[in-house]
Amino acid sequence: MANPQNLKKPWQKGQSGNPKGRPKLPSMKTIMESVLGDIKDGKSAAEAIMMAMRNKAIKGDVRAAEFIIDRAYGKAKESIELSGSTNMVIMPKPPGEEEENED
Repeated sequence: MANPQNLKKPWQKGQSGNPKGRPKLPSMKTIMESVLGDIKDGKSAAEAIMMAMRNKAIKGDVRAAEFIIDRAYGKAKESIELSGSTNMVIMPKPPGEEEENED
């Protein structure tokens, strides 16, 4: 037999069980600012990362060079050419739907 105490609703109607809601997490911008803004040896973490990537690119690391170029100028647009045949299925319009005139 069920315990009558367990059958009671813990909150009254319209009352929340968690009135303050879920705790807010810091925004990604705030996290990135705190991580990349740390200063060590007179350079921020962001500057140190970019200098390391620059040095790798100078030594011939193509991925490092691509990273820098993509960040500075944006990724190059790629065009894709498709060829071949397609099978097209034309579905009838549902009853009652008006057809548009092409004048």
